[in-house]
Parts: sequence; structure tokens; C-alpha cells
Amino acid sequence: MKNVKEFFFIAALSVGLASPAAKAQDAKPATTPAPASAPSAPTSAAAQSAPTSQKSLQPSSSKVKGIKSDDPSLAGYTIGEQDVLDIDVWREKELSGQVVVRPDGKITVPLVNEIYVIGMTPLQLQTMLMDKLQPFVTAPQVTVAVHEINSRKVYLMGEVAHEGVFHINSTTTVSQIIAEAGGLHPYAKRSKIYILRNVDGKQVRFPFNYDAVIKGKGNSQDLVLKPGDKIVVP
Repeated sequence: MKNVKEFFFIAALSVGLASPAAKAQDAKPATTPAPASAPSAPTSAAAQSAPTSQKSLQPSSSKVKGIKSDDPSLAGYTIGEQDVLDIDVWREKELSGQVVVRPDGKITVPLVNEIYVIGMTPLQLQTMLMDKLQPFVTAPQVTVAVHEINSRKVYLMGEVAHEGVFHINSTTTVSQIIAEAGGLHPYAKRSKIYILRNVDGKQVRFPFNYDAVIKGKGNSQDLVLKPGDKIVVP
């Protein structure tokens, strides 16, 4: 009988010792959710990088606005020869209409007669016309707009792929016009190119060394062109 009691005592003791291990095994799954949070790291990283990628896809402000440097709506534009102007005098159809700037730099407006306009901005001409129309019109309201830009052009001639007349804006350079013309002929005198410009009624000659400019050594010779300039490639 004593041996039987000892057997049950030892069996009970072994079960008691084994139960903490079983509890420990049962408790382990409770601590395993940690890996489930791992996927959140890539999600947060993608969220942080998303604004950067969105910014890179946005167009620049110049593309959104679509404004060119020679747009006549810009305040700095000056009227030139052969430009076509729209002149509108409010409630005065007889005084309104289109005019072309003549080679002498003048336009003709009813009641005002001839006005020299080359070098003026549309706003300056508008103010002048309102002043000159006051003796004839009560509180004249005048609007001047550039309908066509025909004055901003230069001439390219000589040993180039395409000679002719080229339109420019306020930042066009000699090298850009040569590139637009298709480049130089193989036998062109690349270091003897020059630009002819009318300065105060006199013709001034500016040298242009093509090879030096494209190598970045003669940038001072790569002039910003002005209307009427002539580029000669011997």
C-alpha cells in the first residue's frame, strides 16, 4: 500500500512540474504578433516618399502659364517696325482699328495724325493717345494691343545650311540662330563670323568665333541679338 501511495505522489509531482512548461508554450503565441507589424514599415516609407515623387511630376510654373519671353502682354515689350497694332477707342468706332508701323517708325490715327511709336511700350502709346484725343473725345478710353510681332527678326547669311530671316525673343543669341539654321557648312570660316548692328545710325561690327563659343571660351562673343542684326558667315 505504501508503494502505491508513493507512485501516485510521484505522478502528481511530475504533472505539477510539467504544467508550467505547458503554460509557457501556450503563452508563446500571445507574444508572436510582433512580426505582423513588420509590413507597416514599407507602408510608412512609401508614404514619406510619395510627396517627393508627386513634386517631380508637377510641371514648372513657366509651362503651366505658357508665357513666352516675347509675349506682347509683357510690360517690357517695345513696338517695332512692321508690328501690327490694335487700337480701340471706347465707343468710337471711327477712331478704332488696326495700324501697321511704317518703316519710318510712325502710325496714322484719325484726328491725331502721325505718331512716332518705335521704342514705345503699348501702355505708353495708350497714354499718349488718350492725351492727344482729349480735345476731340470726352474722357477718351484707349486700349492698345500688339496684334502681330513682325519687328523682332534678324538676318543670317553666308556659309550656313539655311540662310534667311529668323524671329527672335529677348534672349536669343548668335549661337542659337546658327543652330536653328542647321549649323555651318564644312568650309565656313568658323573664326571669322561677325555680326553687323546699327548703333545710333552707324554700323558696328562684332566678331564671333564659333569654335571658341561652343567650347565655352568665347561666351562674351555670343551676343544677345537685337532686331535688325545681320549675322555673316564667310
